Amino acid sequence: MSAPTIRVALVDDQPLFSAGLKMILRSQADIDFIGEATDGQAAVQLAEDSAPDVMLMDIRMPVMDGITATARISKSSSRTKVIVLTTIQHDEAVVRAIQAGAAGFLTKDATPEFLLAAIRTVHSGHSVIAPSITNELLRDYTSADQGNPAAIDVLSEREKDVFALASTGLSNAEIAANLVLSEATVKSHVGAILSKLQLKNRIQMVAFAHQNGLLT
Repeated sequence: MSAPTIRVALVDDQPLFSAGLKMILRSQADIDFIGEATDGQAAVQLAEDSAPDVMLMDIRMPVMDGITATARISKSSSRTKVIVLTTIQHDEAVVRAIQAGAAGFLTKDATPEFLLAAIRTVHSGHSVIAPSITNELLRDYTSADQGNPAAIDVLSEREKDVFALASTGLSNAEIAANLVLSEATVKSHVGAILSKLQLKNRIQMVAFAHQNGLLT
């Protein structure tokens, strides 16, 4: 039995760039290109009407920017995962997109191979920006609140231990080694943490830690 196709939508207001991306997407047997939009407002409607698995979202567009659109899609849909597109990696707008719920970002000069790998990675439930890079961006572009440990009171003590390490960008394997746990147990704890804190991915966990002054 063949694997299900990944339903992908594209949101960008630059026709030439969009044409190139569509050619790449349509060349893949496991990707179904389902539609496009040229502004954030149309993107929100497209997500509502078509429920793509992955949406490639430009940050800067007319009518409604990609950050606002990402926030609305993230809030209304648990299915559609957004990858934001940007011209530069170290950009404050990327931080705001992460905080809005993006599963990651790509620079517009990424290779076709990296783009396709990113789509497949996000569809499988992972992020396409390392938490360590997220930490760097958040450190440079956000000012954390005073420490607010009550923000994670809902977590168990062991989940707090995992949260503290995951928020610094450590992988499941590294966390497991630090806490003398199996990787499967760490993965289970990470899932519980995301659920209890109502976060979509590990990137948002890093942002949550920064916003609540929980990184030491």
